[in-house]
Amino acid sequence: MSAFEIQKALKINRALSLLEEPLTGHNRWHPDIQPILTAAPGETVRLETRDAADGQIVPGSSVEILENLDAGRMHPLTGPVNVEGAEPGDLLEVEILDVLPQNYGFAIQYHTLGVLADYSPDRYLAHFDIGNGLAVSEQIPGARFPGAPFMGVMGVAASYEMIEESKCYEESLSLPFAQPTCSQSVVPADEAIAQSGLRTIPPRSNGGNLDIRQLTAGASLFLPVFVEGALFSAGDAHFLQGEGECVSGLEMGASLDCRFRVHKRVAANRNIKDPQFSFTRSTPNKSQPPKRFFATTGQSFTREGQATHSDIGKAVENALLNMVEHLMRTRGYDFQQAYLICSLAADLRISQMVNVPNFTASVILDLSIFE
Repeated sequence: MSAFEIQKALKINRALSLLEEPLTGHNRWHPDIQPILTAAPGETVRLETRDAADGQIVPGSSVEILENLDAGRMHPLTGPVNVEGAEPGDLLEVEILDVLPQNYGFAIQYHTLGVLADYSPDRYLAHFDIGNGLAVSEQIPGARFPGAPFMGVMGVAASYEMIEESKCYEESLSLPFAQPTCSQSVVPADEAIAQSGLRTIPPRSNGGNLDIRQLTAGASLFLPVFVEGALFSAGDAHFLQGEGECVSGLEMGASLDCRFRVHKRVAANRNIKDPQFSFTRSTPNKSQPPKRFFATTGQSFTREGQATHSDIGKAVENALLNMVEHLMRTRGYDFQQAYLICSLAADLRISQMVNVPNFTASVILDLSIFE
């Protein structure tokens, strides 16, 4: 239960998918999607949200479900919320008051995505029971994961100009998971939105799939406004996620409690083109490693020892592979279990990018999950 008095709410039927209850949200970014709630700055708003797969994965689902997921339904968002007074050029502040988890979650691996896509043998699915601030999974025995819930997707409507620029660039890449448009399972079922609405997989200047784990209760997200009313939406809640999300967060349904402030012309006057965020509550320093940890490092070399001049991506890959191998050898996990543990509970850090030609990355694992 939230400690804040909720003044306005967008409620959903958790027994239904967004496809079955389309008047509660959307799954594309487009300025023509009409708001379903209006909120004044300062009002406390609750958005009930669905999990990232829109209910396609449920307790007991086998890993084979991943072969047939309807990708067009991914990231069902609750909203949009029309924020009174917000105009293009303003900066919308979203104060995150609370993120309230549901009691079930899941984490997935696609062997074609993530830092170790070239090494992952197959798809993988883990189910989690969530309660009392912890998540546990039969698929990852011997570990308990403390929660730090946040919304993976928060954003405002994209402008027509952003849609055209994004489509031009993203279509040129021919990435199957990041094609900017997809007419399958579009909500709302409008032909213009189906043809030009942007999918929510990549983040953009309007926010979206940021997956920033610091956006927990007490944080504020600042978004440039591109359309009248801002048209804010949220979804894709994570119960927890390691810094860097090397393959997956712990996906869940949730409720977001928030309130808005509109900073007039700040985005335009300060040339703010990308989301920003802050945290002002008194809290332990999350930038510091946990008290008990084990860390691996990696540098700019291939696994065969060939130097890759100043390649931080290769350093990250090596540090992560070294942690996966450590967990396999010392705790008996298989590759996919160890990889998922890293994505949920380990932090990817850039240690240095000055000592050419070899950059250094680190992976820091909180050992308290094994207690």
